Amino acid sequence: MRVGSFLESTDNAYVQGDIVVLGPRIEGDVIAIDVADNQRVTAGQPLIRLEDRDWRARRDAAAAGLAEAEAAIGTYAAQIDQQRAQIAAAEAQLGTAQAEQARAAADASRYGSLATSGYGSRENAERTLADRRKADANVLAAQANIQAAQATLPVIESQARAARARRDTAAAQLVLAESDLANTVIRAPFDGIVGNRAAQIGAHVRVGQNLIAVAPPPDRQWVVANFKETQVARMHPGQPVTLSVDAHGAAALHGHVDSLAPATGSQFSLLPPENATGNFTKIVQRVPVRIALDAGQDPSILRPGLSVEAEVDTRADPTAPRGVFGAAAAVLSGR
Repeated sequence: MRVGSFLESTDNAYVQGDIVVLGPRIEGDVIAIDVADNQRVTAGQPLIRLEDRDWRARRDAAAAGLAEAEAAIGTYAAQIDQQRAQIAAAEAQLGTAQAEQARAAADASRYGSLATSGYGSRENAERTLADRRKADANVLAAQANIQAAQATLPVIESQARAARARRDTAAAQLVLAESDLANTVIRAPFDGIVGNRAAQIGAHVRVGQNLIAVAPPPDRQWVVANFKETQVARMHPGQPVTLSVDAHGAAALHGHVDSLAPATGSQFSLLPPENATGNFTKIVQRVPVRIALDAGQDPSILRPGLSVEAEVDTRADPTAPRGVFGAAAAVLSGR
């Protein structure tokens, strides 16, 4: 409500904060609750523990699978080195066979010429011819050995790639198993106060089931004041605000306008109003205004959901003397 020419006030205001409701990411039995109701907690502090024997066994199995996959990679690496050594040995054998082939061919040619001219025996010519044919066969055999060894190498390399893929899969499974094991402990996402505990020791819980809530500490809360649309024309971020918390009587806090909502509150409702109909009743809309608390105050009196009276000073110079008192004037005006 408008209190003075420069003061805008409303009692449609509430303390708000990011309350997080926690639930398990895995299914299991509750074996321990590490916090008491309404206890202060720090970020990462364990709140609830689930039975972890099955998840620990799965983690160990995944770790064993990864170790087996890594061992297979080592085996294939050794086989690849061995196969390359066999190829090198086969190539050396081919060189030896080719040298023997050249010698045998020269001997066969020389002894054959001598036998034809009558200066050599036919027996020596036939023997050297047989040696040449044997050398030719040895060259062919060495070439075949090289081809076989070279053909085997890609097969082993393909098996090694498959082993690396299995290793990557096993590593991913281990990460998931470790994540599941870590999820047996439900931890506080930030510093705050726990409340609304629904978990009970021995209860079997399912994924996503609400077990406990964490409310933010007072210094991470704010006020949302729902001003009438006729009150926000001169409001802008930075303007000073006086806050009176209903639960604490005369205790007053000071803050400033942090931001104005981009739409009226009704537009964010589950079923926004549809005014393009034959029957229309004009209703003054409310614009949510977020109010941040100024530093240097004791915000311990705040709790999310508490009712607040808020008064915004819209003057260009809010330090000038006031002619009207704030929240008290709002009450007297019958707001």
